[in-house]
Amino acid sequence: MTATTQPRTVVTPRPSRLIWAILGLVLLADALDVIDATVTNIAAPTIAADLHGGESLIKWLGPAYMLAMGVLLLVGGRLGDKFGQRRLFLIGMGGFTLASAVAGFSPDPTLLIAARVAQGAFGALLLPQGMAIMAKTFDRDMLAKAFGLFGPVLGLSSVVGPVLAGFIISADLFGLSWRPIFLANIVLGAVGLVLAARILPRDDDGDRSTVVDGWGSGLLAVTMIGLLYGLIDGSTNGWSALPVGSVTVGVLFLAAFAYRQRTAAHPLIKASLLKNRGFTSGMLVGLVAFAAGTGLIFVLSLFLQEGLHAGPRDAALALVPLTLGLIGASFAAMGGLVAKLGRRLVFLGLTVVLAGCGGVLALVEHSGTDLSLWALAPALLVIGVGLGLCFTTIPTVALGDARPDEAGSASGSLSSIQQLSSAIGSAAVTSVFFQAATAGPAHAMRVTLLVVLAATALSIPVAALMPRQAAQEPGH
Repeated sequence: MTATTQPRTVVTPRPSRLIWAILGLVLLADALDVIDATVTNIAAPTIAADLHGGESLIKWLGPAYMLAMGVLLLVGGRLGDKFGQRRLFLIGMGGFTLASAVAGFSPDPTLLIAARVAQGAFGALLLPQGMAIMAKTFDRDMLAKAFGLFGPVLGLSSVVGPVLAGFIISADLFGLSWRPIFLANIVLGAVGLVLAARILPRDDDGDRSTVVDGWGSGLLAVTMIGLLYGLIDGSTNGWSALPVGSVTVGVLFLAAFAYRQRTAAHPLIKASLLKNRGFTSGMLVGLVAFAAGTGLIFVLSLFLQEGLHAGPRDAALALVPLTLGLIGASFAAMGGLVAKLGRRLVFLGLTVVLAGCGGVLALVEHSGTDLSLWALAPALLVIGVGLGLCFTTIPTVALGDARPDEAGSASGSLSSIQQLSSAIGSAAVTSVFFQAATAGPAHAMRVTLLVVLAATALSIPVAALMPRQAAQEPGH
């Protein structure tokens, strides 16, 4: 869910049933995003085998979605302000549904990856509008109830996505194998589109003077594409001139993007935020945490299926302890811990991640690929708790020193960074796994865990530069 701060407007009283219907629609849009971001964690090996896409397809399935989402998330919010949130919601939902249909019927890897990019792009147009529509439509009490429902619904979606993917693939419905995990979005998206057209309030009064930094968005897109393509192609086909050049282009455009943000009249990230030590350090810690965490979850699903020979359903169930730990820790953090502990909770989360990864490493060292799925459950639960504390706490604490007029830009920037770092992390950590897999899956898992341990440990000193206390109104 994209957390943005919208100016409070005069709320027009509306029937209670209509208000709840709008909330249900917004929750549906966010749930679709979470499910589609996580289903490929389990489905990737099956999809790659069916389409003969190999390691390259496995590495691109998740990052392609998160790349488009992260690059366009801030732009999506600005476009909603400019042309109206209802219009952008309808475009986003319709495009996401169509892209899901293309993904489900894709006959080859190229079209599937293009469809995943389109899903992420239309999702980035869709998601920011929900929060803005609620801010304009709901009174303060209803907004509080709405925020209270987002956590449970999105947490449940993060569990349902991979588990449902595992069961669908194992059931082989109508002989379609993995395809129903995307085709189901046609029904859900069509329902969402009809509801949106009927119940969302008309807002033809968009502020056409809103400026969208197209140059900044373009520079960021080239940066991410260059880095991801170079990383994936180099680790798959060897580090020839093409992947090295691609990474170099990505780095150069990253420098150009940073310069643009300092000099543009209406940058995607406010210049004052980049000078805020607490925010920038939180941004760096978040980049490492989201990248390492997302990549690790993906690699664990690969290890379960390719190393321990678990089927998609069993692999999905084996990851449930991790997901439950993540959800439980997130609720505990937002339930009051982050307000009381602030930065200390970030340290705790990073430390717990280290402990959980150390536990899995010890098990792999001792048993190799003879591990039972049950033996992994306690360590995976610990990893989930650590990631839940990090994922929830880092953005909230990073906003601790932000001024009220910076809160919207800061929150939106952190949401984009979460998506982009997840894309980079998924590609990078998966590349490490496959590079080391020539010596066997157990060795690949050990190397991957050591890389995640090192990255997490190096981020702890940076966390000491974050604000001591969390933002007063997390999630707003």
